Order: sequence, then C-alpha cells, then structure tokens
Amino acid sequence: MSFDHLSWPRHTDRLTIRPATTADLAAVFAVRSHPDVAEWMPGRPTSYDEWLLALGRSGAVDRMLVMERDGSVIGDLYLHVEDAWTQAEVSEQGKRAQAEIGWCLSPDHQGHGYVTEAMRTLIGICFEDLGVRRLTANAFAGNTASLRVMERLGMVCEAHNRADSLHRDHGWVDGVTYALLRDDWRAAAKA
Repeated sequence: MSFDHLSWPRHTDRLTIRPATTADLAAVFAVRSHPDVAEWMPGRPTSYDEWLLALGRSGAVDRMLVMERDGSVIGDLYLHVEDAWTQAEVSEQGKRAQAEIGWCLSPDHQGHGYVTEAMRTLIGICFEDLGVRRLTANAFAGNTASLRVMERLGMVCEAHNRADSLHRDHGWVDGVTYALLRDDWRAAAKA
C-alpha cells in the first residue's frame, strides 16, 4: 500500500509520523533488533542485510511509518489495509474496509505514552482519510505493554486463543486479537 495520496508528515504534540524512507531503515533495524523489542516481534533481525532482503520480499516497508521525536526515529508503526471477508454479491463494499495495525518502540522511549499518541493519529488516518471501518491488532498474550496500549486506544479484546502462537523462546503461548470499529471510535470521540 502506498501512502502517497495522504498528506505527510503528521504531527502530534511530541511526535512526527511519516512513511518510512530508505534512510530510516538503519534506525528501525536498531530498534527492532534490540532484545527487549525483538522478544515480541514476529522476527528477530540479526543481520541488517538479511533484514533488508526480507523487508523487500514481504513488501513490509510499504506498510511502515516511522515515529520521530526531535528529528530522530524512535520506532515504527505498521499499517496493512486489506479487503474484508464478504459474500460475492457485496464484495465491492468490502474492498479496503479493514486494516491490521502494529507498532514497536525503542526501549529508551518506552513508558512515555508515545505509542498511544502515535496510534491515535494513525487510527484517525485509517478511519477518516482511508475510509477503513475496522482495525485489528494481534499480540502474544504475554506482551502486556502492547495489550495496555490496545486498551488505552479503546480496542476490545475479541479473541484470547490458548497456546495458538509459537514463540521462539517461550514455546506455545496464548495469542490475542483486539479490534476497534470506526463507529465506536467516533462515538468515544464525541463523549
């Protein structure tokens, strides 16, 4: 997905959010390869060159936004817009109707609400600019920091699956899925 048709960068009180560029990838790699961050990421990057190749093969760089604080990349956001499951007769209405979101943040910047601040902006982009109607986020159940972010964002735990996720260090662990509907987000904003 390209973010080119949207207005960038976006600013919060403390952060700048924008699509990742090639120049950002070394900083993103440094964050993602940190042991405390890599513990909960889908993959633990150990080689910058191999990570770049995997990023290129997956197309993930096209779904990556960076969070900057005072001009330095402190983490990244993930956005994957996709079609909703539909019946054939209404498939057009399901085009680009939902998205998966995610995040990672440097341990040096954790505990200050940066992810929540950035994700609130990304949620607004999804619901207002992109017309998405449903967002989901997935995590290992043991990733309590991410679960707290999801709850602060107003997301609802829709699934807590027992031992459905194989973690490289912890074996089979529980996984969770949280979701947020555009209607619920708008209602909360009016309250």
